[in-house]
Amino acid sequence: MQTSFPSAYDAPALVAYKGAYSLLTEDGEVLHLSAQDVKQNLQNMPCPLVIHAPALARRLDLPHPGQPAPWLDLLELFAFVHPATSVAPTPRGLALALGMQDEDIGAAEADLLPRLLSLLLTNLARQNNGTTAEHLAALTLRLGQAGWIWSGTVAETLGLHEKLTPQGKLPETMLQPGDALRIWRFLPKWEETPLPPPPASHPISPVEAREQLTKMLGEDAEIRTGQADFASVATGAFEPRNVRGDPAIVLAEAGTGTGKTLGYIAPASLWAERNKGAVWVSTYTRHLQRQIEQETRRLYPDQTTHRQRVVLRKGRENYLCLLNMEEAVNTASSRPAGITIALIMLARWGLATADGDLFGGDLPGWFGDLFGQGNLIGVADRRGECIHGACAHYQHCFVEHSIRRAREADLVIANHALVMAQAAYAQAGMSDDADETDDPSAPSRYVFDEGHHLADAADSAFSAELSGLEAAELRRWLLGAEGRRSRARGLKRRLDDLVVGHPKLETPLEAALMAATALPAPGWSSRLGQEQADEPPPPEPPEDIGLFPLEPEAPQPVLENPTEVFLRLLRQQALARTQEGGKQHVYAALECDLHPLVPDLAEAGHLLARALTRLVEPLRTLVERLHARLEEDAETLDSTTRGRIEAMTRALRRRAISRLDAWIAMLSALDTPPEPDTTPSHVHFIRVERREKQRMGEQDVGLYRHWLDPTIPFAGIMAIPAQGMLITSATLRDQQTNEPDSDNAEQAWEAAEARTGANHFPSPPLRASLASPFDYARQTRAYIVTDIDNSSIVDLAAAFRTLFLASGGGGLGLFTAISRLRGVYDRIAPTLEENGLPLYAQHVDAMDNNTLVDIFRTEEHACLLGTDAMRDGVDVPGNALRLVVFERVPWPRPDILHRERRIHLSGGDPKSFDERIARLRLRQAFGRLIRRQSDRGVFVLLDRRTPTRLLSAFPEGVEVRRLGLADTARELAAFLADTERADQN
Repeated sequence: MQTSFPSAYDAPALVAYKGAYSLLTEDGEVLHLSAQDVKQNLQNMPCPLVIHAPALARRLDLPHPGQPAPWLDLLELFAFVHPATSVAPTPRGLALALGMQDEDIGAAEADLLPRLLSLLLTNLARQNNGTTAEHLAALTLRLGQAGWIWSGTVAETLGLHEKLTPQGKLPETMLQPGDALRIWRFLPKWEETPLPPPPASHPISPVEAREQLTKMLGEDAEIRTGQADFASVATGAFEPRNVRGDPAIVLAEAGTGTGKTLGYIAPASLWAERNKGAVWVSTYTRHLQRQIEQETRRLYPDQTTHRQRVVLRKGRENYLCLLNMEEAVNTASSRPAGITIALIMLARWGLATADGDLFGGDLPGWFGDLFGQGNLIGVADRRGECIHGACAHYQHCFVEHSIRRAREADLVIANHALVMAQAAYAQAGMSDDADETDDPSAPSRYVFDEGHHLADAADSAFSAELSGLEAAELRRWLLGAEGRRSRARGLKRRLDDLVVGHPKLETPLEAALMAATALPAPGWSSRLGQEQADEPPPPEPPEDIGLFPLEPEAPQPVLENPTEVFLRLLRQQALARTQEGGKQHVYAALECDLHPLVPDLAEAGHLLARALTRLVEPLRTLVERLHARLEEDAETLDSTTRGRIEAMTRALRRRAISRLDAWIAMLSALDTPPEPDTTPSHVHFIRVERREKQRMGEQDVGLYRHWLDPTIPFAGIMAIPAQGMLITSATLRDQQTNEPDSDNAEQAWEAAEARTGANHFPSPPLRASLASPFDYARQTRAYIVTDIDNSSIVDLAAAFRTLFLASGGGGLGLFTAISRLRGVYDRIAPTLEENGLPLYAQHVDAMDNNTLVDIFRTEEHACLLGTDAMRDGVDVPGNALRLVVFERVPWPRPDILHRERRIHLSGGDPKSFDERIARLRLRQAFGRLIRRQSDRGVFVLLDRRTPTRLLSAFPEGVEVRRLGLADTARELAAFLADTERADQN
C-alpha cells in the first residue's frame, strides 16, 4: 500500500468564482485570484482540493489532468463513496447531494470544500462495517497500487492499515484486490421462468382512470381538471381491439402544464394491473425518459416494488458488457495506471447500479470526463458483438436482466427507436430475445409521448446508409481486427467450435469471409480522395478506444476494392454537383442527387452489387445450415450450444444479411432514375461529410435511402402487435392562426395525423385537445429583436451577452447550428463568468445533456447553450429557467430530403409546409419557459426577419413585441424584477 499520497485534511482548496478563482490557503485565508495568479500558485502550493478537475483545467487553459489525477478532486471521492448517484458537478450541486441546506452553502467559495470533504469521509466511514466493507478495502488497496491520489485518505478513513498483514496484503479470509474487480461473480443471476400468459383485454373506464390518478397524487392533492380529463381520454387507447391490424388510437394534444405524464400513467398502470400485461411508454429524448421513470415513483414509492413494476429499456450499446469488462480487467496490468483506476471505479459502480446503463442512467455524466470516455466505450456493448448465450456472464448480464424483468413489469419505459426496432425485429423473427417472436405476453399497448417526433424516429429507424463507415464496420464485424491489436472478434472467432468439423458450415463461412474483403479495407478514409488530392494524404492514426488502444497498422496496398471504387465515384459526383468547393467539404456536409450519374458510377455500382451478393449468399446459406443443425443434432446439442446457435443466426440476419439486402436494393436504384411528375416511395441521395466524432480531416461518403413518408413503415410494423396506442405531445397540431376556425382546426388535425402516421391505420384516431392551464399573458413576455444582424457572430454574441446579463442568469440559449453556438460561447463566457453567471454549453462541455441540465437546474444563476436536444423535452421548473433566447427562426434544413418532402407531402403548398415545421419548433422552444403556475419568464427571438404568420406558434394571450435590443433588455429586467418583488410579497 503506497503511503506517499498528499493528505487531504489540510489541503488548500480552489474553485472558479465570478470570473476569477477562490483559493482557500493552508492558513485558512480565502483569496480571490486571477487565472494567471492561480497558474503560478499551482506550481508551488500543496495539492489542492477541487471539484471537477478537467473542467477547472480547461478554464485555466491547462492540459487535461488525466489519471492518476494531480489534484484532489472531490467528484472522484464522491464517485467512490456514493456510486450510482447522480450529482451536478459544481460546489453547490455536491453540497445539495450531501444534504446541506441553501443557508449553509452560502456563496459556494473555496472554504466550502473542506466541509464537503468532511461529509464525504463521514459517509465513507459509515460504510466500513456494512455489506460492502470487504469490497471497499480490496478496491482501496488496488487503487493505492495504481496511484489514485485519494487512496491514502480513503485507507486512513477505513482503517485499512490495521487490516493488512505484515506483508502489506489483505488476509486470505478477505476479498482480494484482483477478485474485487471481477464484479460478475457478485452480481445476481436471472433465472429462466416460463413465459407469462397473454394479457386479458378488460377495458378501463374514465371514472376508474380518474380514481387511479387521485390515488397517485394523494387524497389531499389538488386535481387539475385538464390532467383528470387527459386520464379519461387516454382510456380510449386501452379499449379491446375488434379487428386484427386495426388498433385503437388516441391522438391527444396536451398543453404544457396539463400533467400528461401522470395522466397516462394512471390508466396505463391500471390496465397493466387488471390485465396482467405490460404497457410500453416510449419517448424520443433521454430527458423525458428519465423524468417519466421518476414520476412512476409516485405510484410505486417502495423501491423493491418499483423495480419489479417499472423497467427502463434502452439499446444494448448503452449498457456495461461484462465480457468486455472481463477482457479489460485481464489486460489491465499491461495498460497505463489510469485505465486500472477507471476499471476500479466502474467496478464500484457496477455493484451499486440499478440497471448497468452507462449513458444516461445512474452513472454520472461527468464520469467519462474524469476517468476517460474511451474507457466507457471500451466496456460498453458494441453493436452486433454480443454473443448472447455463449457468454460466460449471460445470466449476470444487465441487458438480459432488463429483458426478463420487462416480461413481468407493468410499465416499460423505452424510446421510439427501440420500440420500432423491437417491433420490426419481432416481425422478421430477429428479436434480441429468442422467445420474443412467439411471446404471448409481447407488448400490445403503447404510449408514445413526444409524439411529434415519431416521424423523425421512423425516418432514422427505416432509412438505409451505404457509406464508408458503415461498410468498414461490417467488415470489422466479419473479419475482426485483421492483424491489429484489438478486442474486435471476427465472425470466425465468434462461431468458433460451432462450425469446426462441420464441412457444411465451414464452406459457406470461408466463402463469406473471403467475399468480405470487398468491403473497405483499413485506411479507406485516407485513400478516399487520393486521386483528387494535390498531395498524398497523411497516414491515418490508429484507432483508439481507451481500454484497447491499437498498434499502428502496416501500410495497406491500394487495391481496386469495389466498395472503395464506388465510394470515390460518389465523392466525385458530390463535389462536382454541389456549389461549395475547395477545402470546405472537409468541415461540412455536401449533398447531391443520385441522378444523373457521373460516368463509370453505374458500372461501379453493378460490380459492387455483385460483390455484395457474393457475400450475402453464403451468409444466408450459413444461417440456413445452422438452423438445420438445431434440428439434425437436437438430441446431442446441450442448451448452451443451442443458445449460441440461435443467437448467432439472429445476429447474422440483423447485423449483416438485412443490411446487405438493403444495400443491394439501393444499388438497383442506379438503373432507375425517378420519373418526372411521379411521387417516389423513397428518396436517394449522396452525402459527403466529416462527422462530429471523427478525427479532423476524416471524411465519409455514402449513398442514402430514406422513405419519402417514414410513417408508412412505422404504421406497417405497429399495426399487428399494437392493439391500442396513445400518441401525445404538447405540440401535435400547428395552428396557423389563433382565431377559432373549423376549417383551420380540421386541417391542423389532418396534418397531425399525417405527421404521426395515424392516417395510415384503418380506423381514424380519437382526437382530443387539452389546453394549458397557464396564464401566459400574465406569466410571460415575448420579444423579437429588430436591430441586430443574427448572421454576424459578433452581433449575435453581443445580444446573448446583453440579455443574459439583464436576466441575471437563468437563461437558455437555443441554436440551429453548432458552429454559431460555439462562436457565441467563446465570446460571452468570460464576461458572464466575471458577473457571477457561469455559462455551460452542449457541444463544448465534456458532459452529457442530462448532466448539463442538472447543473442548470441546480445553479439558479447559470446559463446554458444548446441545440435541438435542449429545445425538446427539457424540464427546468422554477427560477433556474427564466429566459429563453432563440438565435433565429428554426426553419427546416434545406437539404435534398426536405426538398422532396415539401414537394410531394405539402399538398401543393410547400411554403406552408416549411412554416408549419418552424411554428412547431417555436412552440417547443417556448414550452421550456413555463413549467408550473408560479413560473415567470421571457422569450426572445433574435431574428428581425421573423414573419408575422409564424407568431401563432405562441400561446393565446401572448403579445409578441418587436423592439430593439436595448429596449428588450430593459423590459426583460423590469418584468423579472417585478416578478421577484411579487413573489417576495
